[in-house]
Amino acid sequence: MTNIGELNRRLVLEAPVESGDGAGGVTRGYQAVTTLWAQVTPVSARPDVTADSLGGARRYAVVIRRRDDVSTRHRFSEGARIYRILAARESDDRRFLEIAAEEHED
Repeated sequence: MTNIGELNRRLVLEAPVESGDGAGGVTRGYQAVTTLWAQVTPVSARPDVTADSLGGARRYAVVIRRRDDVSTRHRFSEGARIYRILAARESDDRRFLEIAAEEHED
């Protein structure tokens, strides 16, 4: 069980924003929703090949206070680090949101 004092990292919750690219397509960016306290715990790491470029992917368990507006369309940022949200669920006591997140490195 998480204690509120263990939320010791500041993350920015970002939501997707789509705009037309002028050629009939869409460009997706992200806009900050809020800054919040989180606990970020490394879970695993693995090599990752994207477009024939070797990199890595690291998985994290992220815990924040429970909120209703977080989905897999959102992401977290911490400086230059970007954590993509893979899944989220309420904690057993319904006080926190337990999130599986992934960070890619090129």
